[in-house]
Amino acid sequence: MHMDITLWIITGALAVAFGAGGASQLLLTKEKYRSFGASQHWVDDFSAGKIKAIGTIKVIGAAGLILPPLTGVLPALSPIAACGLALVMAGAATTRFRRSEWGMMAGDVAYLLAFVFVAWGRFALAPYGG
Repeated sequence: MHMDITLWIITGALAVAFGAGGASQLLLTKEKYRSFGASQHWVDDFSAGKIKAIGTIKVIGAAGLILPPLTGVLPALSPIAACGLALVMAGAATTRFRRSEWGMMAGDVAYLLAFVFVAWGRFALAPYGG
């Protein structure tokens, strides 16, 4: 029971963060998104279209984290979405590595590990409906 609550809290926080981040990538210009600070200068390595694609993946992934278990329709999609977002963060960490942004890479790895924990938790520790 405690693990279920813990996983819901982490999943919800990740969904909000990635939903908002992805939405801002979709709604803002590349230049406006970059102006949020040095942590967003990774956009220099990507076209505006690729940034919109990454934002779309984040929004879909965030929805996939919470909508299936909330609606009861294919709740097993939630840990699969967590796996997909972990892969997105592996790509983000790779970009940070290439740019020598070590401190920011640590944050990307932390997100990656949070998604892996959610996936493991929902596949093995406290599956939905289990």
